[in-house]
Amino acid sequence: MNLGAIAYFSMEIALEDGMPTYSGGLGVLAGDTIRSAADLSVPLAAVTLLHRKGYFRQRLDAQGRQTEERVDWVLEDFLEETPATVSVLIEGRQVRLRAWKYRVTGVSGYQVPVYFLDADLPGNSAADRTLTHFLYGGDQYYRLCQEVILGIGGVRMLRALGYRSVRRFHLNEGHASLLTLELLEEAAQAAGRSRVSREDIQKVRAQCVFTTHTPVPAGHDQFPLDLVTRVLAHRAEDFIDLQDVFCVDVFSRVMGGARGSFDLEGSPPAGQLLNMTYLALNLSSYVNGVAKKHGEVSRLRFAGDAVDAITNGVHAATWTSQPFQELFDCYVPDWRQDNYALRYALSISRDEVWEAHMRAKRSLLAYVHREAGVEMDEDLLTLGFARRAAAYKRADLLFTDVTRLKSIAARSGGLQVLYAGKAHPRDQGGKEVIQRVCRAGAALGREVQVVYLEDYDIELGRLMTSGVDVWLNTPQPPNEASGTSGMKAALNGVPSLSILDGWWIEGHIPGITGWAIGRKPRSPRPAPDGAQDAASLYRGLEEVILPLFYQDRPGFIDVMRHAIALNGSFFNTQRMVSQYVVKAYFK
Repeated sequence: MNLGAIAYFSMEIALEDGMPTYSGGLGVLAGDTIRSAADLSVPLAAVTLLHRKGYFRQRLDAQGRQTEERVDWVLEDFLEETPATVSVLIEGRQVRLRAWKYRVTGVSGYQVPVYFLDADLPGNSAADRTLTHFLYGGDQYYRLCQEVILGIGGVRMLRALGYRSVRRFHLNEGHASLLTLELLEEAAQAAGRSRVSREDIQKVRAQCVFTTHTPVPAGHDQFPLDLVTRVLAHRAEDFIDLQDVFCVDVFSRVMGGARGSFDLEGSPPAGQLLNMTYLALNLSSYVNGVAKKHGEVSRLRFAGDAVDAITNGVHAATWTSQPFQELFDCYVPDWRQDNYALRYALSISRDEVWEAHMRAKRSLLAYVHREAGVEMDEDLLTLGFARRAAAYKRADLLFTDVTRLKSIAARSGGLQVLYAGKAHPRDQGGKEVIQRVCRAGAALGREVQVVYLEDYDIELGRLMTSGVDVWLNTPQPPNEASGTSGMKAALNGVPSLSILDGWWIEGHIPGITGWAIGRKPRSPRPAPDGAQDAASLYRGLEEVILPLFYQDRPGFIDVMRHAIALNGSFFNTQRMVSQYVVKAYFK
């Protein structure tokens, strides 16, 4: 059964508006990947956790202060329970798991299953029943237990469901890295051994594919080894075996840089960390970053590792607004089956492209009026910015010089801005960014109307990426691994105004697909220069974009058409999954 399946592991997966099983870009990318796998009939099965309490619902007060509310949802409305159960050992306790199934159906009817692991079962302790409740919740102990369930429990659940022959295990970020320990144990047992050998290492490495998604240190999970041995006491020999079969330098990286060894009782030296990213790197035969630049940055960060690059994409049919779907259905009827056919969007008349855009824009502004009580002008150029609120994404770069921004808007015909994005509950810096944006909006008043929409989700993402006129993105290089919001915008004819980092280095053709803020960095890790980037942003608005929008509408629409034809046709998960198939899954 299921011979040659690809097992895709991700801590979060975004599938539907009513399923709060994701926090942001990683989960949305996972959902889009699965949709395209279904479209392409790739034999894939996905594994994640069942977040009964979701991530959180964001609330903002008048000053932009974020508070979080838990999210309750009726999982039976979306999922069906499977009969399989397995267990994992945590601190010596048996924690039972079940799986709930969701089916993703592709354009031709092919289905890809997504299995949600659930620890909320009778017989588990009250604390253990909550281990799969919250996405990215709790302390390090809670997070490590979740990663045990995802990695070790996920492999066991697949076996229980009949997936005896899995061709590749794809780790979407390092959260599932512990699956490698389960595969090593399987390999040793299959050979009639109780200890791991070099042959087992090579066998497991050949089975695993690892995608790293961020150069930001906080995105790479590390756990103190005393906590690891407490949670996985029965696995202590696994770590000794890893030390035996890896060279010291490689092993020291897995253990967070410390070069000491275990003592005879198998206890780790004090202060060591288990680095989940390095564990995945060392036990995967194919490793990739998510944009060409990110591949370069990752090769420098993980010196000595072969890190390829497969640039991210988005699922075209999911992120294309209804007006543009209707337009593409008329002029490019096979675009869902062949996203590359969107290159023919250049032949669609300017008037029809603009009318489709205005329909999408009116839908967005109606949402703003309904949810925020603010009436915005559909004739004004509208900038959009919607990302996870984190300091390095610099959502407030636009407001570096409020006086100049007012002047630009007054002289050029007017400007309004829409923001959205959640900060992680423990990210105080991200929360402060939201407050700074809201304070700047208050200072600008009616001269440049700024609205920060709360509780960013899939629905709002669709509305914003299709309804604004220009997509703004301002990360501090080289921290943007890829970014996908601008790709969604491009499918809807919305060009980007972005820092040259991540995917935009590949997608930017000056004045054709959009515009750049600043220049491409010459050094791998350039020094922050917010003032220079802000000055470039203001010049682009004042000298190029606003005049084009108000004084040369045909020229602006030509940029819109090229955004679809050049970027929408390429930066999609159909192309991305095809590359994984060739480079990693079936090579």
